[in-house]
Amino acid sequence: MNANTESEGFSDAVVSGEARAGDSAPVAAASWSARLLRALLRAIGEPPIEVVLWTGERVVVSGAPVLSRIHIHDRATLFGLLRDPFVRFGDAYSSGHIEVDGDLVQTLSVILGDEQTREANPSILDRLARWVHRPKRNSLAGSRDNIHHHYDIGNAFYALWLGETMAYTCAYYPNSDATLDQAHIAKMDHVCRKVRLKSGDSVVEAGCGWGALALHMASRYGARVRAFNISREQLSYARDRAKALGLSDRVEFIEDDYRNISGRYDAFVSVGMLEHVGIEHYPELGRVACNAMKSEALGLIHSIGRNRPAPLQPWIERRIFPGAYAPALSEMSRIFEPWHLSVLDIENIRLHYALTLRDWLRRYRAAEERVRELFDGEFVRMWRLYLAGSIAGFETGTLQLFQVVFTTGQNNRVPMTREHLYSCAPAMSS
Repeated sequence: MNANTESEGFSDAVVSGEARAGDSAPVAAASWSARLLRALLRAIGEPPIEVVLWTGERVVVSGAPVLSRIHIHDRATLFGLLRDPFVRFGDAYSSGHIEVDGDLVQTLSVILGDEQTREANPSILDRLARWVHRPKRNSLAGSRDNIHHHYDIGNAFYALWLGETMAYTCAYYPNSDATLDQAHIAKMDHVCRKVRLKSGDSVVEAGCGWGALALHMASRYGARVRAFNISREQLSYARDRAKALGLSDRVEFIEDDYRNISGRYDAFVSVGMLEHVGIEHYPELGRVACNAMKSEALGLIHSIGRNRPAPLQPWIERRIFPGAYAPALSEMSRIFEPWHLSVLDIENIRLHYALTLRDWLRRYRAAEERVRELFDGEFVRMWRLYLAGSIAGFETGTLQLFQVVFTTGQNNRVPMTREHLYSCAPAMSS
């Protein structure tokens, strides 16, 4: 099998020691390598996966039907997994030293399903991993470096698979037939309705990506928007889009950190930025939001989260999203409580993110040859694993997606029901 691909339909029930047609004859799983591998599989929850070593030995520790097969191509890769499975699996998959024979999302899902149990009762291995793989700091300088690592690798790369909106956050699927772009527009409308946006309102956006939401708020709702971002690549794209749409007079894209937001606005919005803030800076984000909101303003924070405090998967934090952290709701309260901000509504739309990621992965797989031309095969596999692992995270409930609506503590002009979320048509600008 080529290291760049996985089969999509591994379905033959595999019993340890049995071989498929064309496989090498199995070797009795008695070597030290096989014994060490058995110990590792038991430590991570006995997933229903068969592992094939470079010797031909096959190791299965689960009594459940085997769902997929993992090939480890050399001893150094196995020893790397034994030292640090949380990072070395992703690195070895990316380099081609590990292959997955079967559905990649399903394989990662069974591993993540066991991870939830380990989070509640962490082993010594889990505790050590949390200490070793602490996220990078998000100081002013650190945040800029972390953001550049992920977002400034080229707009051409993201344009291959994000869709027309270039929205790199969870979409909102109003029905089963919605396309990716339709779902992103529906999400932007959902956000605008939650903050009751109307023509003439002023909005500040903390972290704006490629500008899709800011441009939507201006073009569809007649708002005036100031959007802050520290990714130069994203801002260049967003400004070009604003100019092409004739919205440069309504949307100002500012290359600066959210901590430097000034002025007061009718709405404060942050979609997909909290993951990069760092939990130690949550009270500071709350201060910024509080100072930016007029007395009757509404705010919204949209973020990946968890059901209980836990670090992001170490390989993703190190290789894809340095400095990232997905908070539990209890941790998000540190944004609001010190500043007497009132939480009005919390919605969890995690299954929408699973659908979004499946659309992204489908488009990414179709564009892999172009990605290989832009980068290399290792990059292709790394991002394939990241997208597949993210799907698994949301489908297993390891990850959540929270939208929190809030306002100032003294504001009595708040929605009495949720009718405005579903019955209001966009207020078109004049």
